[in-house]
Amino acid sequence: MNHSTYIAGTMRRYFPDSNAEYTYFLPEHLPQIYTIIDPKLNRLLEEATHSLGELNAYARFVPDIDYFIRMHETKEATASSRIEGTRTNMDEALMKEKDIAPEKRDDWREVQNYIAAMKYSIDELDNLPIISRLLGETHKVLLRGVRGAGKNPGMIRTSQNWIGGATLRDAKFIPPHNMHLADLLSDLERFLNEDNLTTPNLIRAAIAHYQFESIHPYLDGNGRLGRLLIILFLMKQGMLEKPVLYLSQFFEQHRQDYYDSLMSVRRHNDIEQWLRFFLVGVNQTATSAISTLQAIMQLRDDTSQTILQLGKRAERAGKLIDYLYQNPIVSVGNVAEILNITPQSANSLVAELTKLGVLVEITGYERNRLFRYEKYVQLFDSMQG
Repeated sequence: MNHSTYIAGTMRRYFPDSNAEYTYFLPEHLPQIYTIIDPKLNRLLEEATHSLGELNAYARFVPDIDYFIRMHETKEATASSRIEGTRTNMDEALMKEKDIAPEKRDDWREVQNYIAAMKYSIDELDNLPIISRLLGETHKVLLRGVRGAGKNPGMIRTSQNWIGGATLRDAKFIPPHNMHLADLLSDLERFLNEDNLTTPNLIRAAIAHYQFESIHPYLDGNGRLGRLLIILFLMKQGMLEKPVLYLSQFFEQHRQDYYDSLMSVRRHNDIEQWLRFFLVGVNQTATSAISTLQAIMQLRDDTSQTILQLGKRAERAGKLIDYLYQNPIVSVGNVAEILNITPQSANSLVAELTKLGVLVEITGYERNRLFRYEKYVQLFDSMQG
């Protein structure tokens, strides 16, 4: 199959009763072979594959790469959740719940759930293929105790859902009726886990994401889970050894193009527009991630040199810096606990690091102050999709 023969699906009318008629989209089964015949698309695939390979190789040799994955996960979680309407920023996502304003805690919890869902699903890849069981358990983590918790977390929907609009009558998109879900999900599982397919893995990842979003198998959380599916598939296929490629930032920055490209497949069978958008996203995101990792290594060297100015305190400061690569926002109390020192000693060390420009106070309070490893967080704030 190629773009000229690709059929995304058909529109089906449903008549539960005369007053509730609506039309839904029924996706076709996924192509077992997809051939790219457009030279420009082939070039995009080559560039994206090369960039992803470079990122994978670079991440393999970065010392203590797991330190920095926490920040990548937080960046992904804030971007993916922001697509769904949350307003948590990077700083807030890195804080403890007690430090979050009460009116923002619901959004904060959604971001934390996304981080937990990522960790859970990636850990489970060693035990399970990418099947409905894995996705269902991940979905439970995603919606635990937050908006959508009352919409059967982990359970495939048994009623109709829709995207956009207040009702089925004015919806922008209506996914397939629940009577089709078992068949469609079984087909998706085969597509994700079949080892003998010749379709390039990045093309498979793009098509699988499109298909999952079109099926929309849960009552809530489909967007976040569908974006997580991309990284799970690339890791399962061995294209990435560590979870350092996250596309939600790119999707969020180009949100309308993201939605339009998905809808263009459903309405016009234009799979190649979606593939172009996806591959550009992979290439740009991988290139940006490499630049960020390089900048982290340089920052690490620079900071090590800077804290030498602290003399005897440099070793203690170095231990704190190591902690900050995973948790870059701390209080004086945190520092005392981390380093097992008195509050007075912690306060003095924080003051010295602030004077050196390593830490920056971010609350403006006189008490309960929080300090950020400024240049480190800025690397992720400025990271482009």
